[in-house]
Amino acid sequence: MKKAVSVIALFALGTTIMNAQISDSLRRVVKMDGAYNFRDTGGYKTTDGKEVVLGKVYRSDAINKLSDRDLVTFKNKKIKTVVDFRGTEEAKKAMDRLPENTSYLLCPAGSENLPNVQDMAKLLKEKNFLTGMYGEGGLPYFGERYRALFVQLLTLKPDEALLYHCTGGRDRTGMASALFLKILGVPQDVIESDYVASNFYLAKNPTMQQMYSGLSKMSGLSESQVKAEMELRPELIRTFFAAINKKYGSIENFFQVEMGIGPKEVAVLKQKYTK
Repeated sequence: MKKAVSVIALFALGTTIMNAQISDSLRRVVKMDGAYNFRDTGGYKTTDGKEVVLGKVYRSDAINKLSDRDLVTFKNKKIKTVVDFRGTEEAKKAMDRLPENTSYLLCPAGSENLPNVQDMAKLLKEKNFLTGMYGEGGLPYFGERYRALFVQLLTLKPDEALLYHCTGGRDRTGMASALFLKILGVPQDVIESDYVASNFYLAKNPTMQQMYSGLSKMSGLSESQVKAEMELRPELIRTFFAAINKKYGSIENFFQVEMGIGPKEVAVLKQKYTK
């Protein structure tokens, strides 16, 4: 009985955290016809009393189905650089639809051998398969995957914006957002709220519903069980940071060792992306 009460309490807490973020994120959402999780990363307060600037750095799910109207929005946002965390074949099957003269960088580290649907169905039965992706299993890829993003952020022109994305805009993109907000000094609880908000936005994506249905049939689990296993939870982003801290001692050391971004570069990032 106590266990059941605890589970309900945790679920309620998670829902409260997410709902608070959702209501606060309305000014960050970029409405697109062909994307569901397209958001501005700015607007969050940092621990030193500053705020992450709006209109400079965006995150999204797949953008291969952007409409003509979306491309106008894209251009109006002054997005000139796109960083794609998908694998090579993954990106080829659903090529980004971008305005002309947009700089495109593919950063597939850790994405080349993602589990297929059959593998995912098996892993779902083992429970907590996402933990490996966020923890020590994904650790060898984090530096290579995100290095180009932060190099671009350091050199981004004052009158331009940048977008990074993957397929769902939740896992690989979620970790990128967590690193970006963390190095700028955004509190952990706010980072977690921003992270789990993808659950809400992607619930409207029919592709996600099709995936849950397919995985349910292949795994023998109910759709609600599949969804519970696939849903983003604050502890996943904590696992991500814990794995980095265990190996490097701190997030700052990870930036310096794996991406060549030391105190001077961090200061530049804070100067450019907070006010």
